[in-house]
Amino acid sequence: MANLGGPISTEPRINERIRVPEVRLVGPNGEQVGIVSIHDALKLAQEADLDLVEVAATARPPVCKLMDYGKFKYESAMKAREARKNQAHTIIKEIKLRPKIDPHDYETKKGHVVRFLKAGDKVRVTIMFRGREQSRPELGFRLLQKLAEDVTELGYVESQPKQDGRNMIMLIGPHKKKAEAKAEKAAAKAQRDSSELDDQES
Repeated sequence: MANLGGPISTEPRINERIRVPEVRLVGPNGEQVGIVSIHDALKLAQEADLDLVEVAATARPPVCKLMDYGKFKYESAMKAREARKNQAHTIIKEIKLRPKIDPHDYETKKGHVVRFLKAGDKVRVTIMFRGREQSRPELGFRLLQKLAEDVTELGYVESQPKQDGRNMIMLIGPHKKKAEAKAEKAAAKAQRDSSELDDQES
C-alpha cells in the first residue's frame, strides 16, 4: 500500500492558511456576516484582533468564523478532558466458582458479584471443572443460571454460559452505567456527611 504521508491534520486552517477566494463569514458572536472575499475577512479579523478560523471546510464557499483561536483551542481541550473524565471505564471483574460449591461460599461469592454490579462493573463468572466434573457440564450451567437469577435486579446475562476447555464462562452486565453508580455513591456520601454534621450540631 502506498504511504500517503503523515497523519491527516485535524486542526482547522486559520488566517493566511485559508486559500480560497471567498468565504461565508460568521462574526464572533455567531452572527451571519455573509459571503465576503478572503481579503476582507482577514482585514476584519485583524481589526477585531481576532483569528479567521475555517469551521466548515467542505461547505461552498467554506464557512469561517472570527474568534480568539488560542482561547478556543484551550476551551476545547478542557471540554475534551472533562468528557474523558466523566466517561468512566467499564471494568470486567472475575469470580471463579466450583460446580459443587458449599452454600456458604456461594453466598460470599454472590456478595462479590452484587458489589461489582452495584459499582457498574461487568462480572465474568467462571465455573472450573476438575476431573470427572467435566462430564457433568449441566451442574455448572445450573449454578450459573441460579446466580443470574439471584442478581437479576442488578444485572443481566450479557453472554450466555459457554464451555471453554475445562471452564464454563458467563458474562453479567450491570443495569446501571458506571457513571450513574459513581454519581449515586457520591450523593449517598454527601447525604451521610450532612447527617453526621446534623448529629454533631444537635
